[in-house]
Amino acid sequence: MALPPALPSPESLDAWGCWNPSPAPDHGSVAYVSDRDGRPRVWIQPLPGHAAAGRAGLPARHPGRAGAGADPGASGSGPGSGVTGAGFEPMGADAEPRLARGVSAWPVETGPEPVCDVSWAPTGARLAVLVAPGGGEHTQVWTVRPDGDDLRPLAMPPGGSASFVRWTGRGEVLLVAETSASGVTEAVLVDAATGGREVVAAGPLLRPAAVSRDHATLLLRRGPRGARRMSLAGRGPGSDGERPLLADLPGSTDYGILSPDGETAYLLSDAGRDRPALLAVRRVTGSAGTAARRVEGSAGTAVRGVEGFSGAAARRVEGFSGTAARRPGVTPPDGRHRPAWPGLPGGGPQSYGAAAGREHAVAAERGEAVPTGLEHGVPTGSEHGVPGGRRHGVAAGPEPDGREHVVLAGRDDAELDQFALTPDGRWAVLVWNEHGRSALAVLDTGTGAVTPLPPLPADVVTSIRMSLDGATAVMAAESPDQPSHVLLCDLATGRYEEVAGLGRLAHAPRAELIEFTAHDGLDLAAWLYRPPAVQGPAPYLVYLHGGPEDQERPTFNPLYHNLLAAGIGVLAPNVRGSSGHGRAFREADDRELRFHAIEDVADCAAELVRLGLADPGRLACMGWSYGGYLTLAALVAHPRLFRTGIDVCGMSDFESFYARTEPWIAAAAVGEYGHPEQDRDLLRALSPLRRFDRLEAPLLVVHGVHDTNVPVHEAEQAVRAARARGVVCEELLFPDEGHEIRRPANRAVFVGRVVDWLTHHLVAPHH
Repeated sequence: MALPPALPSPESLDAWGCWNPSPAPDHGSVAYVSDRDGRPRVWIQPLPGHAAAGRAGLPARHPGRAGAGADPGASGSGPGSGVTGAGFEPMGADAEPRLARGVSAWPVETGPEPVCDVSWAPTGARLAVLVAPGGGEHTQVWTVRPDGDDLRPLAMPPGGSASFVRWTGRGEVLLVAETSASGVTEAVLVDAATGGREVVAAGPLLRPAAVSRDHATLLLRRGPRGARRMSLAGRGPGSDGERPLLADLPGSTDYGILSPDGETAYLLSDAGRDRPALLAVRRVTGSAGTAARRVEGSAGTAVRGVEGFSGAAARRVEGFSGTAARRPGVTPPDGRHRPAWPGLPGGGPQSYGAAAGREHAVAAERGEAVPTGLEHGVPTGSEHGVPGGRRHGVAAGPEPDGREHVVLAGRDDAELDQFALTPDGRWAVLVWNEHGRSALAVLDTGTGAVTPLPPLPADVVTSIRMSLDGATAVMAAESPDQPSHVLLCDLATGRYEEVAGLGRLAHAPRAELIEFTAHDGLDLAAWLYRPPAVQGPAPYLVYLHGGPEDQERPTFNPLYHNLLAAGIGVLAPNVRGSSGHGRAFREADDRELRFHAIEDVADCAAELVRLGLADPGRLACMGWSYGGYLTLAALVAHPRLFRTGIDVCGMSDFESFYARTEPWIAAAAVGEYGHPEQDRDLLRALSPLRRFDRLEAPLLVVHGVHDTNVPVHEAEQAVRAARARGVVCEELLFPDEGHEIRRPANRAVFVGRVVDWLTHHLVAPHH
């Protein structure tokens, strides 16, 4: 008798999220992407206490969506105001979220296609919007006014892809990256008001990172993933051309921003080190042999005047020009006293003198950033690791081209995941990745003092931007029990406030971090989700993330919710090649080392059995993108280890992948997987499709038709090969999706199908 389909948890399937928030210049509103009405698009939320300012100039047809009896202009403090979640009334998954003050968000019409990102112009007059036609990867940049008027495209290269980088701080000029169908990227300055365009750089594997406010200096990123390099490029007569930064150091620099004058670059980099840190690189006007000198001109001043704000690698963020930042814990330029953070010596990161010295000592003991020496005008000391992971001093030294770098913040026990700078560069908000969870700190770029912010009310921060006044960090954050939401942090008080989002879900799963040893002695970590009310060994799914350099973190995942509700546990590991564990671990699966990553999957299954959690006869393997590839590879390497497998948007054969993927993706993948011609034998040995004669486990293959990263051909040939061998194989294709499933309705179909498939193969009685 057939088992009825598992019933998905409506609460998690109906849950909507908010991503990539961008504050209005007056801090009266925040724009973000949300799928709360069934499709990802732009929403605007007035901020508590600033609702009237945030709604100024809006047309009558947008009445603010205020709740019944609400006063759209109400402000002030309600019960529990100022702490996370206290400003919201309890609600179900399908309820209309409403601030207790009565001010709700409203959508900005940008057409039917999914929106991925939004950025508010420093003038406040318009938004930049990243749109994904057909749900695919050929994104386009559009602009629209906050009231929905004047919607028009800014960048939509035929057959290619475009994305915005940041507003330059000069009028409504936007720095845009346009990649053609041939794989060449152009850095373009686009005037969003007039549509005027100027190409300022071009090349393969190029990503413009920033431009100085006078548009005279560019910060450019070149190279494939894992080996990216930044360079400074001057423009106009008398410029010194393009010069690389950190050129002789191994590693990768994924993100950077410039000071407005183009003289200082702030970089998120693991160049010359194992874990990413915050580096400052100053253009030195003297000879290459000039001794190390201060990062900023006048004694005692910090590295300032930054036009960009947020710093997540691989996240697109904007910068603003504008007023000096309010310094935490002191009286800001607007004259309002800002209270000090409770329990912090001297009231917070503005502390100097003896108090600052004590903070530096504590920071050093914790392995956090320590004084840079910039307060004395000259970088001092040298960075070196010592037993116990302690770190003392900073690195400084002239580059071959006469530039110098200073480590502003680095740790041996955590990776710098993102950073955001106040508009004058005086303060940096650091987002550390501590074993997968996020932790915040504030860095005084002038003294090097690091002050931890209070613990976050969420597990993972996925994006961060600063308000124009520098007083507030605006973040997207999420946890296993709460979808992505908009979270504010007042840097003066260290208080968090949730201003947009669904709220926490009842009966949500808990994520438990476990550590174990791989077959060759390498330490591995994984997130464990135990099925509730299950006695004895249970069915388990090993879920593999993509990348390969992505990282499994404790975020909101409706699939996990519904699997647990069906009595199926989840182990989501970070096998070798994942980020979050240092550069050596990330590179431990490159090329021929990938065979070890495949064995890591078997080690995960063995650990579940060793712990007594899993029934060895009821294990499944599933992965997305690279995780889909790894799933197929594990199924053919260990044909009887897993009862079933699910491949989502994964590569099945490297030869066809290289031939059909986007040219820039193929070029960037060589260092990771191998060269399609020079390493042909290796790639064939690593390709699961060429070993499908060993496939035994039933297979579900899921793919988006518009996927250009891993074309749907990879799925089609895997299905044909499995069926030709007589293996049970089903296919789920989404005609309006690409490499990701962006639409909530499709997400519900996907989760339901996966849960049904795994319930049938792992829970239902088998003969």
